[in-house]
Amino acid sequence: MKNSGLKGFFKKLYKYRIFLLMLSPAVIYTLIFAYYPMTGIVLAFKKYNYAGGIWSSPWNGLENFKFFFKSGQAGLVTRNTVLYNLVFIAINMITQIAVAIFLTEVRNKHFRKISQSIMFLPYFISWVIVGVMAFNIFSSDYGFMNRLITFFGEKKISFYTKPEVWPFILVFFNVWKNIGYGSVMYLAAIMGIDTSIYEAAAIDGANVFQRIFKVTIPMIMPTATILLLLSVGGIFKGNFDMFYNLVGNNGLLYNYTDVIDTLTFRALISSNNFGMSAAIGLYQSVLCFITILAVNKLVGLYDKDYTLF
Repeated sequence: MKNSGLKGFFKKLYKYRIFLLMLSPAVIYTLIFAYYPMTGIVLAFKKYNYAGGIWSSPWNGLENFKFFFKSGQAGLVTRNTVLYNLVFIAINMITQIAVAIFLTEVRNKHFRKISQSIMFLPYFISWVIVGVMAFNIFSSDYGFMNRLITFFGEKKISFYTKPEVWPFILVFFNVWKNIGYGSVMYLAAIMGIDTSIYEAAAIDGANVFQRIFKVTIPMIMPTATILLLLSVGGIFKGNFDMFYNLVGNNGLLYNYTDVIDTLTFRALISSNNFGMSAAIGLYQSVLCFITILAVNKLVGLYDKDYTLF
C-alpha cells in the first residue's frame, strides 16, 4: 500500500512537473527570505556578540525579555500600538469601502479614473517625504497651519510640543496614504457582484442607498472580513516608518506616540542589544499569532465561510 501511494505521488510529480517548475522560484524565494530568517528567533534567548554570531553567542535565558518588561515602557507602548492599530483598522475599512462604493456609483468614467489616480498616488510616497510634508504643515515657525492661524489674528500653536493632537495627525496621514490602495480590494469585490442582482433591486424600486446597504455591502462582507483578519494579525506591529518619520526623536510626544517598534529601535541604537530587539520581535509575533487565532475562532462562530482557516 505504501509503495502504491509513493508511486502515485511520483506520478503526480512527473505529470505536473512543468507547473511545479514554474512554482519553484516563488517557493525558493519564500523559503530563503521568509522561513530561513525565522531561525534567528534564537537571538531572543542569547547575549549576542559579533565574535560568536547568532549560533555561537552565549545563552542568557529570558534576560532579554526582562529588560523590555522592566524598562517601565512595555505597558505604555503595547497599549499605544494596539489602540492605534484598532483605530487605523476601523477608519481605514470604513473609508476604503466608502471610496470603493463611491467610485462604482460615479457614472463619469473620466472623473472616476482621475479620482482613483489621485487617491492612489499617496501610497507611492515615501514616509520620509510625508514626514517632511507634516513638518511644513505643523512647524511653529514656517508651518502652513500656523501661518493660517496668525493670518486670522490668533496665536501660533506649537504642535510639536502638544502630544494630545498627534493621535489625530497620525490617523489622518495613515488614512490619507492608504485609502487609495486599500479601496482597490473592495472595488474588485464590488466589480465581481452579479449585475443582475442590482437590476432585480432596481425593478423592485430600490434607490441607490438601498442598493448600497442591501446589496453591495452584504456582498462584499466576505472580502471585508478576510482583510480584517489579515489586519488584526498585525495589531501588535506598529508602522515604524510612519511613527518614526512623523514623530522622530521628540521625547515630548512619546507618551502619545511611542509604539513597540520605535521603542525597540531606540533601545537598539542606544545599547546595540540585538538580543533584546529579537526578544521584543518574538513577543510581538506571539501576541499577533494568538490574536488572529482568537479572532478567526470568533468569526467562525458567526459564519465559518468567513474564516481564514
